Amino acid sequence: MNRRKFIQNTALTGAGIATGVAAISCKESDTKALETIETASVPLAKPTYISISTWNTEKANTTSGELLAQGKPALDAIIDGVAIEEANEENTTVGIGATPDREGNVTLDACVMSPEGDYGAVLAVENIVHVAALARKVMEETPHVIMAGKGAEEFAYTQGFKKQKLLTPSSEKAWKEWLKTSNYQPAINVENHDTIGMLAMDTSGKIAGVCTTSGLGYKMKGRVGDSPIIGAGLFVDDQIGAAVATGMGEEVLKTVGSFLVVELMRNGMSPQKACEEAIHRIVKKGDRYKDFQVAYIAMNNAGETGSYAIHEGFTMMKYSDGKSEAIVSDHFTKKP
Repeated sequence: MNRRKFIQNTALTGAGIATGVAAISCKESDTKALETIETASVPLAKPTYISISTWNTEKANTTSGELLAQGKPALDAIIDGVAIEEANEENTTVGIGATPDREGNVTLDACVMSPEGDYGAVLAVENIVHVAALARKVMEETPHVIMAGKGAEEFAYTQGFKKQKLLTPSSEKAWKEWLKTSNYQPAINVENHDTIGMLAMDTSGKIAGVCTTSGLGYKMKGRVGDSPIIGAGLFVDDQIGAAVATGMGEEVLKTVGSFLVVELMRNGMSPQKACEEAIHRIVKKGDRYKDFQVAYIAMNNAGETGSYAIHEGFTMMKYSDGKSEAIVSDHFTKKP
């Protein structure tokens, strides 16, 4: 059995299972070679399945978790999970009903990473609701990893996606009200709070990740943040773990934040400590962090999870073994 699989399963189940262990006692003077070693083995239990997501996206994360419980692969589960929010018109930062740019156009970004390390992304896409699924199509059906704008939209139609207006009456009304002042000042834990990133480990121990968003509300036309950029908004290394970011994308991009979290885990940090260090890389650059939010969630291949934010108010959803919970994240600005 692969050593990583043994360690991973043992850590997840806490069962302390021993495989192929033989007790052998030999005196130093013994010269007779041992030709055979009798071993005993105990079947390993399946790893625990886990789904985690950013913000209070309980329905989406539970959908993913329940699919994992049925034995679905991690990538399938998270694509279906985030689709819940993409189709939710009340969510103003994902999919249909999202806040438009300054010219009234809703443009969406998304990316996915598979357990094999493959990657697909779409940027600035109009008229397509389920852009996470579209990003997967880019990964699996094209020779590319990123497609943008009209090209990505046209590709979507060849793959069976339907054209749908993303600007709803409610979001259009809010945009017209915003035009009266055109004051662009993203609010902490409001502007970003429903952008969804999701990570999952399935029952075979495979890890996948996804991130989908409309980006900052009333952004400049053409603006793209961290969410669809590999290593920034999302990074997965199935041998180590995965991380996803949310918040002010410009700041996440500057530190290649999700890749940083995974590399810190590679070097021995827990998911929690890795998220904390990634936030510290941002806040140590000056006082600007007081005006924006960034948060990370992470998972390692032993099934441990972590989350951390700059400011109070960030929540991570977690679903495992049939239980859903909202974990209020610790944060940098917490008073001693």
